[in-house]
Amino acid sequence: MEHLVRFYNEKDRQTLEWLRRHVGDAARAAAVDRCTGSGKPYLSAVCRQLGVKTPEFHLPRRPSPSPVAEQCLATIRRILAARSALTVSSPVASC
Repeated sequence: MEHLVRFYNEKDRQTLEWLRRHVGDAARAAAVDRCTGSGKPYLSAVCRQLGVKTPEFHLPRRPSPSPVAEQCLATIRRILAARSALTVSSPVASC
């Protein structure tokens, strides 16, 4: 079914799995066929065709950045700030 609809993220995967358990493959395929427009329909359009409202899914929280990642980002910001300062302070030659 993933190849018949627009499928972007973990919530879409959970929605598709929920539809598989509660509606069935035949009903989902028929709903996809009833969706108008060119290209793959969004899962929300398929749900509207089926007349169902999906439950709220609890998505796993993203882990907090590690100290090493924070240090790397700080280094990148310093490099970009130094480069930006050089660009602003150097005069532009006029023609």
